[in-house]
Amino acid sequence: MEVDIGIGKSGRRAWGFDDIAIVPSRRTRDPEDVDITWQLDAYRFELPMLASAMDSAVSPATAIEIGRLGGLGVLNLEGLWTRYEDPAPVLAEIAQLEPEKATRRMQELYQEPLKPELIEVRIGEMKDAGITTAASITPQHTEALAPLTVAAGLDILVIQGTVVSAEHVSTRIEPLNLKDFIYNFDLPVIVGGCASYATALHLMRTGAVGVLVGVGPGAACTTRGVLGVGVPQATAIADARGARIRHLDETGRYVQVIADGGMRTGGDVSKAIACGADAVMLGSPIASATGAPGQGFHWGMATFHPTLPRGARVETRDLGTLAEILVGPAYENDGRRNIFGGLRASMATTGYANVREFQKAEVMVAPALQTEGKHLQRSQKVGMG
Repeated sequence: MEVDIGIGKSGRRAWGFDDIAIVPSRRTRDPEDVDITWQLDAYRFELPMLASAMDSAVSPATAIEIGRLGGLGVLNLEGLWTRYEDPAPVLAEIAQLEPEKATRRMQELYQEPLKPELIEVRIGEMKDAGITTAASITPQHTEALAPLTVAAGLDILVIQGTVVSAEHVSTRIEPLNLKDFIYNFDLPVIVGGCASYATALHLMRTGAVGVLVGVGPGAACTTRGVLGVGVPQATAIADARGARIRHLDETGRYVQVIADGGMRTGGDVSKAIACGADAVMLGSPIASATGAPGQGFHWGMATFHPTLPRGARVETRDLGTLAEILVGPAYENDGRRNIFGGLRASMATTGYANVREFQKAEVMVAPALQTEGKHLQRSQKVGMG
């Protein structure tokens, strides 16, 4: 429904995860009977999740651990791991920076030239562990770097930016033609981000196997403040789901919708899937794990942009091991640990047997969901407080 912004301008009302609730159906299920596995092209995963390609969250070592837990870690091939042979001292320095100096110093550290030979090294480190490998590059560097990923034996390529479109226009350079590139490329490709029906549909028409949905919702992202651009995630995912339905009708090909950002609890992940996502991409929860590369801090892929940073270095508390965060057990009651146990329990409670079924769950606008009856929790800052 259109809402009047003023004379001559109207806009749709959009909703985030905190605005909605999943409605129980007429049945419930045993959680052990719920299937949360995810199929992406030829690859099957026990968890419907990707770890975001952020230096604070994913190293070759954490990608390996995530792979062994059943998810997919995505390594940033334009980050510290391909600029420094040993990025450990750089990561340690970033973790020690004073807040007012962090962005400026990170800009300097990321000016170190990318070393193409390290792409093969990092992918090799992951492949040697026997996991499915994924890595991320930006559209402007895709044609130069993508052949190196094929030669190194990468399994899945992610082309990722703040906003990626199928119709980039430039009077200065020849833009990447995503459709032609994907058609001629040897690996399955995920593209994003996007936050609207039209953009999601155009990206699906490029031949991508998956589309990342999310502009600005991440814990470290400041795009919405710096650019004023973004769509709350519940609406963005639902719109992408609509695009997927149309594309499936047109072509018979199902494209994965991957919710990217804005999720920190099992409830958030459950809502993302109920709105239409097939899987989720997590950043700050991964960066919160014991031994994460960021050493207690988290920052996005645009935090260190040389002229217009669109991210912040935020502090994360050590929540527990990666296993505890993703699959439990949980020792706290705030939903930030055993995230996929929370998804499984949500699906069981509402009566859905698998992710595809759960996408059909009824949702409603429920702004009182986080506050109704929770006065004591809020006043004592426990639970949902």
